[in-house]
Amino acid sequence: MNANEVRQKYLDFMKQHGHAEIQPAPSVLENDPTTLFTGSGMQPLLPYLLGQPHKDGVRLTDSQPCVRLQDIDDVGDPRHTTVFEMLGNWSLGDYFKEEQIRNFFTFLTQEVGLDPSKLYVTCFIGNEEYGIPRDDEAAKIWQTVFAEAGIKADIAEIGSAKVGDERGIKGDERIFFYDDKENWWSRAGGIKETPIGDPCGPDSEVFYDFGEDKQDVEKYGKSHPASDGARFMEIGNQVFMQYRRNEDGSFSELEKKNVDFGAGLERITAASLDSYDVFQISSLKPILDRLEELSGKSYESNTADMRVIADHLRGAYILAAQGLKPSNKQQGYALRRLIRRAILKALNLGIEQDFLAGILPIIAENYKDLSSSILTHREEVLDTLQKEEQAFRRTIRRGLKELGKLKAQGLTGKELFMLQDTYGFPLELSVEEAYREDIQLSENWRAEFDAALAEQRNRSKTASKGMFKGGLEDHGEQTTKYHTATHLLLAALQKHIDANIGQQGSNITAERVRFDFNLDHKMTPEEIAKVEAQVNEWIEADLPVVHDEYDKAYARDTLKAHGQFWDKYPEKLTVYTIGDPDAPVSREVCGGPHVEHTGVLGHFKIKKEESSSAGVRRIKAILE
Repeated sequence: MNANEVRQKYLDFMKQHGHAEIQPAPSVLENDPTTLFTGSGMQPLLPYLLGQPHKDGVRLTDSQPCVRLQDIDDVGDPRHTTVFEMLGNWSLGDYFKEEQIRNFFTFLTQEVGLDPSKLYVTCFIGNEEYGIPRDDEAAKIWQTVFAEAGIKADIAEIGSAKVGDERGIKGDERIFFYDDKENWWSRAGGIKETPIGDPCGPDSEVFYDFGEDKQDVEKYGKSHPASDGARFMEIGNQVFMQYRRNEDGSFSELEKKNVDFGAGLERITAASLDSYDVFQISSLKPILDRLEELSGKSYESNTADMRVIADHLRGAYILAAQGLKPSNKQQGYALRRLIRRAILKALNLGIEQDFLAGILPIIAENYKDLSSSILTHREEVLDTLQKEEQAFRRTIRRGLKELGKLKAQGLTGKELFMLQDTYGFPLELSVEEAYREDIQLSENWRAEFDAALAEQRNRSKTASKGMFKGGLEDHGEQTTKYHTATHLLLAALQKHIDANIGQQGSNITAERVRFDFNLDHKMTPEEIAKVEAQVNEWIEADLPVVHDEYDKAYARDTLKAHGQFWDKYPEKLTVYTIGDPDAPVSREVCGGPHVEHTGVLGHFKIKKEESSSAGVRRIKAILE
């Protein structure tokens, strides 16, 4: 079964069981700097799991592309990827453990066709200190569904994964109880870390068994579901949001309990092939086949390099198809890193010519069935990524030239970092070239490089610490003024430059506003002056700033309020209006805060207009 078939079967199955299919969220969530990318299926659903009603009801399902660059150094083994799809379903105060467990078991065994004797599950062992009982309810449901499939499922109390490494599996054990490190969900981790007031609860994970022969006992210990070994692979996790943490630190049961379920599309597809190597599935193997053709080398002899290339280019396609452009900042830098790491690994295979044009059409074909609601720039991908490939090859040539200049004096770690930071010349390539040409690495080059890297990261943290929801550093008086000025700036741009201009991002502090917007040309000095004058005219008019809550349809269709993400907004939303309500200067969907009238803002001054990325301009402005 291929990945597209598994995805469609899952969505169809869930819809047959009363779930509304919702569109996946974009990989870059607007105004959510807590993570660079959408890293889980539940991340966009968190407000609804915390109590906000969803417009499509209480039973939801989707297939969410996810990006997790924290796993990037692990790519090369049979299972880790930086990009994956998470099949998800949610019950918002509707069904609970019985229906969830039965549905998933049925989907795996009857829709996908997995052998039920290859499935193992885990449950939460409980915590006496906090009065949370063992999740016998989930375990008994699992015993029942296994029994109905003719499989005996004994229960094993393991506790920690370390105990499991020493103990292994005994007899007909199939249901394993683990502690909160393995089988408890909260936004912050284990039971002790669960935030006050948050919903939380036990989870029940499902594993596929690839066979005892896949376990490296000397390296990982005896096999059990929570082992790091290769015998078992997690293919789905059911989170049962059953409790809430109270003010005194204790836990009490929720009146309305939720289910948050996620399953790896790639992993279920691999299980359907009985392959512990996820790179053998339909969305990855064709890339490997093409790499073998281009390099003249076999996958078996160059496994790690080919896996990295396949994973990274697939990830680059998913991001670029959503309109992300390679750059030196944040998400754009992550995209650039994926492309460049893939090119470096291709060099290891002897592929020195441009090769993305031979790979990307394969990926595009693999993902033709993925929702067009987020892959809105498919036709631009090849051009975007080929330009980056050509630029990086120029970087490599320039870096080799700079490296040659440093030969005579030797290399320190600081210089190696400079080559990477200034010229984009990767450390691994610097080291490889140094070894090849016998250039002397200083004795402590690695420590020196790490120190320079740490210094840069500290600078980056300082520069970005003001970023959080809404792009505001805080809700202080001056930051609030800048936030209101941003609404005026957008309105002025729409009035004098292009009515289709929309916000692409913002970062507002008590000292300035940084505002990104879509525009395909550099603003002229006359355009800048006209926009600046308009904002100041509105400030001097001392216009009222009011807000009210409206139904989404009324705000959009009747009020004509400006908003970027109507399909993602809740049914009730807040609209801020500046000026006469019958003929407003600005009317935007926004969560605030704002001043009460524009006259308090001061004089608005545009300090800089520059490119942010392709098709996106950036204005930096102050209030004097």
